[in-house]
Amino acid sequence: MVPKSVFKKPALAVLCLVVVLLLIASLNGCGGQAGSTGANQPQASATKAKGTIRIGYVDWAEDIAVSNLWKEILEKQGYTVNLQSADVAPLFVGLSKDDLDLFLDAWLPVTHKAYWDKYKKDLQDYGIWYQSPARIGLVVPNYVTINSIDQMNSERSKFNGQVIGIDPGAGIMKAAAKAIKDYGLNFKLIQGSEAAMMAALEKAYRDKNWIVITGWSPHWMFAKFQLKYLSDPKKDFGEAEGLHTLANKDFSTKMPQVAAELKRFKLTDQQIGGLEALINQGMTPQDAAKKWIDENQNVVDSWTKG
Repeated sequence: MVPKSVFKKPALAVLCLVVVLLLIASLNGCGGQAGSTGANQPQASATKAKGTIRIGYVDWAEDIAVSNLWKEILEKQGYTVNLQSADVAPLFVGLSKDDLDLFLDAWLPVTHKAYWDKYKKDLQDYGIWYQSPARIGLVVPNYVTINSIDQMNSERSKFNGQVIGIDPGAGIMKAAAKAIKDYGLNFKLIQGSEAAMMAALEKAYRDKNWIVITGWSPHWMFAKFQLKYLSDPKKDFGEAEGLHTLANKDFSTKMPQVAAELKRFKLTDQQIGGLEALINQGMTPQDAAKKWIDENQNVVDSWTKG
């Protein structure tokens, strides 16, 4: 039985029917057919993918820091960035064979000389990014009044006859052991870890006590404390070096914009130290990179915008 109300209001019934038909037509036109661009389908990305960049890195504090920094910078520009950890030797092989695109921490002209000499025909050097000498040596607080390793014996008691070091297998520990022998130092080289060494430095610095440690640059310790290297007349710790950005020889052709940005990449000791400090304080390298970029956008713009 049809309700009487329908016959009393035919115009309303027709209007309802029209609305329903319009809704059905709208759904057919907007939504579910293959190849359509309906509201429930993903929209095209605002930034077109620009390709994949493979950055090789060694497990060193500064390399982890800058590799993650550039991963964040480049991904914001629409690139896909893959970070690949490797030892130095296979990293240079991969870079030369185009299995990797970039390496941001080549120590030249000394530490990585053999690899550079062997593979340089397949590589490009984008220059030095670290704006201080990269070096290793014996480090003391600025308030320590001696300035050379050969003065250490005269102040042995103030240093408690100890050089505070890191793990025994590190190259800097071998250099420190050689220096103790060559300079005739009546000191004991204390093995431990980087964390233990830094804890000892922090305590001594707070109390204004004398301490000598095995140090290297770049390192966040130079951003946090006022420190200096003791001069090394015998060159047991080698010469100062530069930290270079290397690329596969074809990378500039494939990614000219990125190559240009990396050639403008420069960091001061305070800047890289600040980035490393964020990681040392417990942030993930990627989160540290994001925070550092937010706080130093003008610096990043000088690389990416010329």
